[in-house]
Amino acid sequence: MSHTIATTGVSAPDRDHGPLSTALRLGALFGPAVFGVTAAGVALPQVAAELRAQPDAVAWVLTAHALALGVGTAVFGRLADTRGLRVALWIGALLLGAGAIICLAAPGLGVLVAGRLVLAAGSGAMAAGGAALAAAVPPDRRFRVLAGYGVVIAAFAACATLVGGVVATWVSWRATLILPALSLAAVPLCLPLVRRAGTGRSLDVTGAALLTLVATTLLVAIQSGTLRLPAALVVALVCCLVPAAAALAWWTRRHADGFLPHAVITDRAFLAAVAIGASVFAGLFATMYAAPQILARSHGWSVLAIGAALLPGAVVGAVLARTAGRFHPGGRRRLLAATALVTAAALAVAATGAAGPWAVVAAASLSLSAFAVTQVVLTGEMSARLPIQLRGVGMGLLNLTFFVGGAAGSAVTGALSGGLGLTRALAVVAAFSVAAAVLALSTRPAETA
Repeated sequence: MSHTIATTGVSAPDRDHGPLSTALRLGALFGPAVFGVTAAGVALPQVAAELRAQPDAVAWVLTAHALALGVGTAVFGRLADTRGLRVALWIGALLLGAGAIICLAAPGLGVLVAGRLVLAAGSGAMAAGGAALAAAVPPDRRFRVLAGYGVVIAAFAACATLVGGVVATWVSWRATLILPALSLAAVPLCLPLVRRAGTGRSLDVTGAALLTLVATTLLVAIQSGTLRLPAALVVALVCCLVPAAAALAWWTRRHADGFLPHAVITDRAFLAAVAIGASVFAGLFATMYAAPQILARSHGWSVLAIGAALLPGAVVGAVLARTAGRFHPGGRRRLLAATALVTAAALAVAATGAAGPWAVVAAASLSLSAFAVTQVVLTGEMSARLPIQLRGVGMGLLNLTFFVGGAAGSAVTGALSGGLGLTRALAVVAAFSVAAAVLALSTRPAETA
């Protein structure tokens, strides 16, 4: 892909809907996916107690969701290209509903994890749909919509712990686990924004299956420490991952227009966006893994107090996301880098433990802000970059790699916490933010490619 391909007038959300309305609709479609990990984590002690399960086993409730969400985003993004976004959203809605029902009725942990897999696959369709529709906004309104979209996503992320605590305390732990199903309410609001049918090409099932196998083994291997998997099983996963990755590479080389289109995965601007976004998500997931535990264990904060303290992160993210839309491409990259560097500094200060609990809150809030800016900047860049017929798969793959980066970040933090402690581990987490800043400054914005 050597040049920007115009998208005006094709597949664009209806101009009758203003930027704010469009942003709220798309944010409500994608946002609840955030609840699948952060909010659900609050309910794990109750899950273990009621289902008489070991804490290590209960961790699969989160791992299953992260896995199916990442894979579902990529698969449904490609399905949206081939069969149309309307079909992808309807199938995703059915999966969301079915997964919620399974989780509510699950008699044991195995069925509950299965329900979470189904639920997260549907949530992946919502995430893919929201990203694709945001990318389809005409250039003259794109960054106004993306700014609002980033604000809504950051708000969901910031209030996830608070919402999870409130629902688990006042309703039930089962209701907390199905919070991603809130996306169902946004589906009817987003369907009028869909304007393009699919290309009609058949879905590359083999490529999709190989990618799913690679992503599954990779994510489970990354989370092996958190899940406390036996060493023999970890070795088996690696032995499965290597040939699966080789088979996927071989298949992709032979099928240039298959599930992983050459035009997308060989584009330097796309790969740069992948690296930046994965670094930011690694920092965010790592911080959101460590910060609540530090505040609860070391400072005695309640879940509700932690959730309320993180809300200002959404406000800061809102201001920065709106500011990003006013800059030229190079200016947006510099804002992203500056936000990441300030986040790294806050994490380093929090890691000393000398500044007290509010330093941890500041670090978590700034991580949320970096997340919001990244969503706006990278979605805007790739919207201008991706061909219309590859937009769904491109945005889906982008988000899949972001989630893999997030899983890696939380896994690294969990592994380090055993030797360093959670607070000191934040100093290592800062490296993710530094990497994002360096990459943002050293690579060219996609719009100018």
